[in-house]
Amino acid sequence: MKNNRPLSPHLQVYRLPLTGIISISHRITGVFLSTGLILFVGIVSIIASGPEPYAEMQLVANNIFFKLLYWGFIYALFFHLCHGVRHLIWDVGKSFDLETLDRYAKYELIASLVLTISTFVLI
Repeated sequence: MKNNRPLSPHLQVYRLPLTGIISISHRITGVFLSTGLILFVGIVSIIASGPEPYAEMQLVANNIFFKLLYWGFIYALFFHLCHGVRHLIWDVGKSFDLETLDRYAKYELIASLVLTISTFVLI
């Protein structure tokens, strides 16, 4: 007996809307920020340990990988902040139509990128 149920689309076929991608990214950046805070506590602990551990930490911090991780953390922080503002707008009960959702998603991406670049320029 043949089953006539439709097959669900595979991930390669289905295209998530921008708002779906933003939502998943918001969750990922939340995990990244939590992990980064644990790393930050470790760095503060090393700084409090004295000059020798601090000098070793400085060698690691000057590595290009660590710097990329640092800037990724800053971008995640600003992205999470911008998406949080968007959630505050939703809490008021505004901007639930599809056109506004997509427009605000683009604003959110642009704002987080501009804030990250501005921080890079200021530092």
